[in-house]
Amino acid sequence: MPYRLHASLGFRLSRAARIQERRLDEGLKALGLTRTTWCVLLGLGNEGLTRPSELAAFVGIDRTATSRALRTMEADGFIARRTGAGDARTRDVRLTDKGYDAIEQGTPLAEANNAAMSARLGAADEAHLKALLDQLIEGQPSLPKL
Repeated sequence: MPYRLHASLGFRLSRAARIQERRLDEGLKALGLTRTTWCVLLGLGNEGLTRPSELAAFVGIDRTATSRALRTMEADGFIARRTGAGDARTRDVRLTDKGYDAIEQGTPLAEANNAAMSARLGAADEAHLKALLDQLIEGQPSLPKL
């Protein structure tokens, strides 16, 4: 029997993720953000992370991609970087007022995007899907970063 791409779990997971990502990307673009820069903003503003390595782990990207995102975000005025306290080799990242404003403006977009997906499932199915996804993810070896 031939392999049926559209019947596979991986294809379906990827397709659902792409639908969600595309809708979020459209909203974030108006704010001058991408999904990656949005996630970095959330790491800084909502999680209190300040180091590029922490942000890379939080977002799930490698340090090169993190550095590229931080350079862009600094040039666009969303963040400021400075030498770390006590160690001149480290860099700390902080949100600017523009970064805080972007979180405030982007949060309703992200919430609406999540609500659009959730509405198709209902609360019980959403909770079940999250549990199943956690089961798939748990204990997996570290994957290459996006």
